[in-house]
Amino acid sequence: MSKTCGSVSGFHHVAFRAQAFDATVAFYTQGLGCRAAMAWGDAPGRAVMLDTGDGSFIEIFEGGAEGAKPEGALLHFALKTADCDASYQRALAAGATGTVEPQNVSVASTPRPFAVRLAFCTGLAGETIEFFQQLA
Repeated sequence: MSKTCGSVSGFHHVAFRAQAFDATVAFYTQGLGCRAAMAWGDAPGRAVMLDTGDGSFIEIFEGGAEGAKPEGALLHFALKTADCDASYQRALAAGATGTVEPQNVSVASTPRPFAVRLAFCTGLAGETIEFFQQLA
């Protein structure tokens, strides 16, 4: 069985906005046992990446709207890739619409900053896809 799916090698993270940020983080950390791997921002713009234990993460952003979400709370999902630019171009060639071209980003997080190259597109079903390449 192949370890990659073309130019991507698995999920990096799934992201959503939480109206009750602290309670949501507590649910995933204390309730389900995820570990806070990095966090950034100040209220009302905090975010955290929670390690699920297998190299994948749940990213929670503060500031979600109250009430039920007809389609759920998913903000985007990120695919792990060794070449963000190639994955982005491949998605565009397959019919996706580009929304954020590949770029390097340094996130000032706790316990340490991390550098990534990322890009976003909209898939054919309207889903938001991020290509996530962790830099050294």
